[in-house]
Amino acid sequence: MKPFPGPRIAGANIPPACEYTFVVSDITYFKRYFIVANAKQGDSVEVHYTGRLKDGTVFDSSEGRPPLSFTLGAGQVIPGFEEAVLGMAEGETKQHTIPPEEAYGAYREDLVVPIPRAHLPPGAPPEPGQHLELHLRDGGVIQARVEAVTDDAVVIDANHPLAGQTLVFDIELVKIR
Repeated sequence: MKPFPGPRIAGANIPPACEYTFVVSDITYFKRYFIVANAKQGDSVEVHYTGRLKDGTVFDSSEGRPPLSFTLGAGQVIPGFEEAVLGMAEGETKQHTIPPEEAYGAYREDLVVPIPRAHLPPGAPPEPGQHLELHLRDGGVIQARVEAVTDDAVVIDANHPLAGQTLVFDIELVKIR
């Protein structure tokens, strides 16, 4: 019996695999349909990905690492990435472009602020490009980057490094659990 390739279908009330045979000119063909599950809210998924800026610069990738695991709808990844994975089937790959508002938001000038040197802890002087952890009175923590250093102040930027960027992801859905 020769296999006859069948389409992948997402089925409603169809058994996990349906098959039938038919004969054409004394040759018997065998056809099987496989039901493919698509990722939906509440599913735990594993994906491989490569994230790039619009200019092609890679900013992150799961290459050489285990796949990224997360639960759809749990807010564990940026909204645009989650939206891209929803509806994908295991083994499916896609490229998805995510605008800033569905990623890390717009770049906000109000998050670039000077801090008087007198408010900084004693020790090594901060340098441009250095990353700082700022502890808030309410117990929260903010990640910031030193943008500039003057005699009187240190200018910090509390925007996410990818704020204001359009992101392009190549995504492969490895597993749905």
